[in-house]
Amino acid sequence: MFETLSDRLTSVFSSLRSKGRLSDADIDATCREIRIALLEADVALPVVKTFVAQVKERARGAEVSQALNPAQQVVKIVNDELIEILGGETRRLRYAKNPPTVIMLAGLQGAGKTTLAGKLARWLREQDHTPLLVAADLQRPNAVQQLSVVAERAGVAVYAPEPGNGVGDPIAVARRSIDHARRQQHDVVIIDTAGRLGIDQELMKQAADIRDAVTPDEVLFVVDAMIGQDAVSTAQAFMDGVGFDGVVLTKLDGDARGGAALSVRHITGKPIMFASTGEKLEDFDAFHPDRMASRILDMGDILTLIEQAQKTFDEEQAAKMAGKLTSGEGFTLEDFLEQMMMVRKMGPIKNLLGMMPGMGQMRDQINQVDDRDLDRIAAIIRSMTPGERQDPKIIKGSRRERIAKGSGVTVTEVNNLVVRFFEAQKMMKRMAGGMGIPGMPGGRKAAKAAQKKAAKGRRVSGDPRKAALGKGASGTGAKTPDTGGALGNLGAGQLPPGLELPPGFDPSRFKLPGQ
Repeated sequence: MFETLSDRLTSVFSSLRSKGRLSDADIDATCREIRIALLEADVALPVVKTFVAQVKERARGAEVSQALNPAQQVVKIVNDELIEILGGETRRLRYAKNPPTVIMLAGLQGAGKTTLAGKLARWLREQDHTPLLVAADLQRPNAVQQLSVVAERAGVAVYAPEPGNGVGDPIAVARRSIDHARRQQHDVVIIDTAGRLGIDQELMKQAADIRDAVTPDEVLFVVDAMIGQDAVSTAQAFMDGVGFDGVVLTKLDGDARGGAALSVRHITGKPIMFASTGEKLEDFDAFHPDRMASRILDMGDILTLIEQAQKTFDEEQAAKMAGKLTSGEGFTLEDFLEQMMMVRKMGPIKNLLGMMPGMGQMRDQINQVDDRDLDRIAAIIRSMTPGERQDPKIIKGSRRERIAKGSGVTVTEVNNLVVRFFEAQKMMKRMAGGMGIPGMPGGRKAAKAAQKKAAKGRRVSGDPRKAALGKGASGTGAKTPDTGGALGNLGAGQLPPGLELPPGFDPSRFKLPGQ
């Protein structure tokens, strides 16, 4: 969503890196470009004015003028101000002292409240809670049925005593759901309320009546991040008519310009608490202002990437696989398939690559990445017998042809996979041997250690006469006898004990410099 804004800001900062010092004119030009970038991203004008004024004020202060690298300092200032506009710190849910905790969702029709209710319930279930979804949207056709389907997919319970489609009292349903949750020992209640195509008095009254009936611990305003400037006016209307404690952004994976995310929090003063980044139930997480600012500035989001990996990878299994990788032995196509499937569980490969720092400059290449390529590789490996997966060396002509037919690919693709796997095995063996990997036994570090150990017992003299003899001072501190200035003066009996001249060497022809 923030691609356009990210590209513009990255371009602005790249022009600053070549400057050793920043003049007032440089700062004015930079702030002008930042203003244009924010306005093009559909950020509300009051937010843009406040943001640019803060950046300009800090950029003209001592932290930039006295900095060794002014350009980096300006980037830091923009990053800090983005974090501030997005909310500063991550806002967590407030849980009731006496369960159940009641969470009410409010927003316009089409913002994605019902799907988001299922995402939030699934997220809470992973946090060891037992949420209950409440179908209080009795007006929209099939809203109750949709919530029931979403609840089943999320693996949570649903309270839907009324059929909906205009039948039933949503206020009574919301009130009775609290007692039902206590009886069934649900510690969180999520109430899905009705929306409208636009702001009207009936919508506001019903939302306010449900709020008064259940006294929610959290009222979350659900807003479509793709509606741009309308998000601000809608949020302000809900704030005045119903009131809310936090904002949930949906459809952050869309191709809109993302101004809503930068505007809603500043205008309403309420934090963005959650963000929905896809259609799947797992495409949902708490909103972290610092991580979002890093993404906008193309500095990556490594923390989120690590968290996703921790959720996906089993620790014991990961340790076992690490042992295979470091030993360079026993890593088979079966292991490769297993690792590939675990990476797929973390989400689309494009999204994972997008969390790496600097990947905004490679967006065209990332967009060419197709998850179906991994599916084809998986199909090839699954078309192999267990023996072939354990020992790919036995995969010859007839076997490759059978595997290609079984997986729906060409023989060339099977050949390429096998060849690449063998190359990967060789590389892992080299890594296991310590080739360029610090701390690995048997590699360059071990070789250097051996050299140091061998040199420990002797010291090489800086005297060229002694060095020419092939031996300097010994490790015991004994000195080599003085040769009198030239090797030509040495006879066979004058050589130090144990030292013999090479065959055919004529000492009379060898003189030191200056002789």
